[in-house]
Amino acid sequence: MKPRLGFLGVGWIGRHRMECIAKSGVATIAAVADENPEAAATAAAVADAAIAAPSIDDLLAHDLDGLVIATPSALHADQSAAALASGLAVFCQKPLARSGEETWRVIGAARAANRLLGVDLSYRHTRGMECVRRLVQEDELGSVYAVDLTFHNAYGPDKAWFYDRKLSGGGCVIDLGIHLVDLAMWTLDFPRVADVTSRLWSKGAALRSTEHEVEDYAVARLDLETGATITLTCSWNLPAGRDALISASFYGTKGGAALRNVNGSFYDFTAERYRGTSTETLCAPPDDWGGRAAVDWAARLASGTRFDPSVEHIGDVADALDRIYGR
Repeated sequence: MKPRLGFLGVGWIGRHRMECIAKSGVATIAAVADENPEAAATAAAVADAAIAAPSIDDLLAHDLDGLVIATPSALHADQSAAALASGLAVFCQKPLARSGEETWRVIGAARAANRLLGVDLSYRHTRGMECVRRLVQEDELGSVYAVDLTFHNAYGPDKAWFYDRKLSGGGCVIDLGIHLVDLAMWTLDFPRVADVTSRLWSKGAALRSTEHEVEDYAVARLDLETGATITLTCSWNLPAGRDALISASFYGTKGGAALRNVNGSFYDFTAERYRGTSTETLCAPPDDWGGRAAVDWAARLASGTRFDPSVEHIGDVADALDRIYGR
């Protein structure tokens, strides 16, 4: 029997994930909820048999197996924990929470309830990143000693809560850098982080307080216990000359490989392998990857998977972000 899913928050991301899961056929869309009644009603109509519920409490009262959460970041931890305590599996938009402490609390709730917990770190599921990771995992690059990560969004978020630290947990690092840190750590099998140094800016000036302001430009260095170094740069509203600059480059003793966005796109990526001065293209667009993380979670739920200890690595990423923020 297919798992019955509820969707909390059906703005463009939540609705897109809902439509991808519906298209896959691995689960039934049973109910939706959104603070905007019109958005909830529209999503329910798209999902055909789905019920439009007014709140998370109403969703939890339905006969559901899992909940997909795409609400503002400040709500993620409490909503995820409530759903898990009610016996539901959870798939949550990133970040799972605003800090490492909150993140580990949700992971603990999933472990206690023995329920599947997933987070929408969707760049793992690009075909290009899978190619790069395979090279690293199969020792094709040798010993990886340097990782360069970049994510510049020339626009920045369009919702006010992103710029309120109490609601967002931070600025471009927790919004964009989380994807990059996750990709690097995931590709390298989550080595321990020995040391972190960082500098954060807001509107061209050094950030005065990470308790109140959010950064729009950040540079960080993560030194790993393996001896490798990760260098991260990310920003909002940078005059980059294009919509976005996104890359994750890995350099080892036998060569290098990188994921790069194409022509400033947020969605089109190429993967390349480097041998000295030569470049080999491993894969190129098109690649419809946006909903794969959600579909994978729903498929694992359908197969009966319960708590998966690998989700604890989400806590490791959150701890690394806390160290970038100096908290």
